[in-house]
Amino acid sequence: MAKKLRWGFLSTARINRALIPPLRSSQRNELVAVASRSLERAQAYAREHAIPRAYGSYEDLLADPEIDVIYNPLPNHLHAEWTVKALRAGKHVLCEKPFATRLEDVDAMIQAAQESGRVLTEAFMYRHHPKTLRVKELLDSGAIGRVRALMGSFTFFETNMEDIRLVPEYGGGSIWDVGCYPISYTRAMLEAEPLEVFGYQVTGPTGVDMTFAGQMRFPNEVLAQFTSGFNIAWQSYMLILGEEGNIYVPSPFRTEDKVSPILRRGDKVEEVRVRWDELYQGEVEDMADAILDGKPPRISLADSRANVAAILALLESARTGRPVQM
Repeated sequence: MAKKLRWGFLSTARINRALIPPLRSSQRNELVAVASRSLERAQAYAREHAIPRAYGSYEDLLADPEIDVIYNPLPNHLHAEWTVKALRAGKHVLCEKPFATRLEDVDAMIQAAQESGRVLTEAFMYRHHPKTLRVKELLDSGAIGRVRALMGSFTFFETNMEDIRLVPEYGGGSIWDVGCYPISYTRAMLEAEPLEVFGYQVTGPTGVDMTFAGQMRFPNEVLAQFTSGFNIAWQSYMLILGEEGNIYVPSPFRTEDKVSPILRRGDKVEEVRVRWDELYQGEVEDMADAILDGKPPRISLADSRANVAAILALLESARTGRPVQM
């Protein structure tokens, strides 16, 4: 195995731009290729971003024996298909969230990873950032006592009605795109899975949820709720309520504004100090830790499967109007 992992982008998706700086600054990773369904598009993208190799098909990228890691930012409904193909081609894969939109697909991805012996993990970038890790440290240290409830929101106003996030067949909907974040955050902080969920949704013209409100009941009498939306002004926060205090986390899934968590205990309010690493650096280095050093990825395959299962249960509840037991 080369000391520096060679990465290839599976498509010219907009989110790629977030990974280019951390790959360029990393000592153990480098970006060497990009693929598109059009060779001309791939070549233009490669020139724009100074990427050495360009391929006119995804298959050609996977066939390159010098590529170690594939980043899969394709639309949700294509995550499983191309992740499995990449694993079977002998590549390690960082797959964008949500991992998949069906548990059968998640299981196929897990099986392919196990059979190939390659590393597969989900690209929830916020999970690696010091801001998230510091909040978890506070909870584990008992800073707010026993946790009783969590609340979260991730919303923005989508003005492009042609966006693929609004296409049902592509795995569209606000819960898949942004609701997955507060669900993931809640599960990570509690290190537990919901026992029961209940969901409400407001659907748009295409049939996907434009607003989703969910409730989750966890072990030890912990309750959680979240809101996601494509028709609400930008909002992003998590609030963790304990018996002895609370932690408010503004912008928990992005760090550009560098707003710190706020710890409140009684009359004392404290701004929590955080190291402001580049947001996507952690997931890039996590891949190197797993591939080169043999460490388990921070986000396990079981973790990713459980997040998909929770989302599917919430969607089922919203469709039926009934709580769903997990």
